[in-house]
Amino acid sequence: MTTKSSLCKQVIIPISSDNIKKFIESSGNHIANINRLLKSIKLDTYVNYIHNDYQGLITITNKVLSQSDMNTVENYIKNI
Repeated sequence: MTTKSSLCKQVIIPISSDNIKKFIESSGNHIANINRLLKSIKLDTYVNYIHNDYQGLITITNKVLSQSDMNTVENYIKNI
């Protein structure tokens, strides 16, 4: 699911609570890896930060992601 406003763009990725904890522990590395993936697709889109919510992981980006970019981020997170 994607939400947006003038100041932030969010992508919510459903994931189990055990995997959320593991992902958040090294989220800095994961953000860098996701940004490298996005840079190869579209140079001006990047993830600012990731935090957890009761629904899953929420990624905050600088722009609204296209469906293919969103799938790239979701596949990276789910394959970790």
